Amino acid sequence: MAITCGSFRLHTTAERFYIEPSDGGSVDVLVIDRVSTDMSLTVRSDVPLSAETMPICGVMGTIRLPAGLYLIVITKKTKVGDLLGHAVWKALNFDIISYKKTVLHLNDDQMQDNKTFLSMINSVLHTDGLYFATDYDLTHSLQRLANTSPDFQDMSLLERADQRFVWNGHLLREFMTQPELHKFVYPVIHGFITITSSSINGKVFEWIIISRRSCFRAGVRYYVRGIDSEGHAANFVETEQIVQYNSYKASFVQINQKGSEKPLELAFDKMVTSLGNGMIKYVAFDFHKECSRMRWHRLQILLDTVSEIQDEFGYFLVDAEGKVLLNQEGTFRSNCMDCLDRTNVVQSLLAQRALQSQLQKMGFLQVGQKIEDQTDFEKIYKNAWADNADACAKQYAGTGALKTDFTRTGKRTVWGAVMDGWNSAIRYYKNNFSDGYRQDSIDLFLGNYAVDEADWTTPLHDPKDWKFLTLPIVMVVAFSMCIICLLMAGDTWTETLAYVLFWGTASILTGGLILFNGRDFVDAPKLVQKEKLD
Repeated sequence: MAITCGSFRLHTTAERFYIEPSDGGSVDVLVIDRVSTDMSLTVRSDVPLSAETMPICGVMGTIRLPAGLYLIVITKKTKVGDLLGHAVWKALNFDIISYKKTVLHLNDDQMQDNKTFLSMINSVLHTDGLYFATDYDLTHSLQRLANTSPDFQDMSLLERADQRFVWNGHLLREFMTQPELHKFVYPVIHGFITITSSSINGKVFEWIIISRRSCFRAGVRYYVRGIDSEGHAANFVETEQIVQYNSYKASFVQINQKGSEKPLELAFDKMVTSLGNGMIKYVAFDFHKECSRMRWHRLQILLDTVSEIQDEFGYFLVDAEGKVLLNQEGTFRSNCMDCLDRTNVVQSLLAQRALQSQLQKMGFLQVGQKIEDQTDFEKIYKNAWADNADACAKQYAGTGALKTDFTRTGKRTVWGAVMDGWNSAIRYYKNNFSDGYRQDSIDLFLGNYAVDEADWTTPLHDPKDWKFLTLPIVMVVAFSMCIICLLMAGDTWTETLAYVLFWGTASILTGGLILFNGRDFVDAPKLVQKEKLD
């Protein structure tokens, strides 16, 4: 496999960008012409001494905005750990550098649009959870990698990557057409990775969770739902749990996605039944009914129901000589009609059951021992799955996950319920008043919407009528006056009551008008609105 360089130096002149490997592994230097936008290779001696130089951790790619092309680079990274001997990194900071030296060729509206688009790109880049490796393919599971041909192994990371999980795929489209440039870039996944060194009965092993968020039909909570004509499910996440001990490797893969409401359950049940395919099994579990009033121990009902199915599915296992002992023959697809937080709870329980069997086969657990009895590891396990839930929830819903108190401690708590209420309130606000912008940001970053320099108009300008500005102001003023009248009573109670009734009625009527015209106040996507709302 062609290895991507680990770090670089970016040399900038008025005419060109020079990207030079700083680890000494390659004599080639990538040169990008800032005028023609052509990319080619040169040698170190061609880099001008007068160029401004800065260290960078990698190249995310390029994107076209109204002002022209921009180069996106990673300027800071942190090491997550080693996966099968390969370093895994988390990207922290980025820089977006314009090819053009000025934006004076734009008019005022175009400058404002360019600033908005830049802000959108930054918002995606700084949504926590972008990971990469320079010499390992993070987009594929262990089992998929074990069942590949020698030709596949010789491909560059960019060529062999599973495009479902390459979040900078649109940014790398120009690099894809030039194989000689592949060593300067690498696929970046979005999701969550944790790599933890753990010990049970004196044996040390690496325990890993990798969640890969699909870039096909990705989006926010209410604007991307269901499935598209190509079969891509909304907010699809593949989560793989890996155990590494000496040369032994084990893996268990699950799929998590956000569904729609009750009609989806009925339609899906009808479809699976009509197919008559024994390879597809559908198990419905009324989470709210069974686990209400904090009776979360009743999740065992679901585990008991699917235990035989899970035993049939199995997991992936490789011995110390590299021989494949077991393959995972099926995958659980956890889909919640209400929220993704519950799917993470179920996934953590299924993963724990798989891990119990894997550790027994590897000789970590003796007969009769359970993971629940390993206090130190169980704490690591539960917190890692809760962190996974928080990361995926923030990317999707804008807040940390709900119900992580159960994932972390194994039981529901009053404080956990209070925090769920707080996060739900924040989600309500974000879903209504900021998710349109977030959806536009994702669509721009992933290439679902592409800026055309030849067409200077963009869908960003959405003029609001008088209701949008007037009604909220009137409601706030009326409600404030109502409170003031209650706190500063008049000379008589009838006078106070009259003022309170007047301002209270004004605030209620205004609030009613806002609710009636709700769509005018919701922050809806502008760039690819039709496709996302159909």
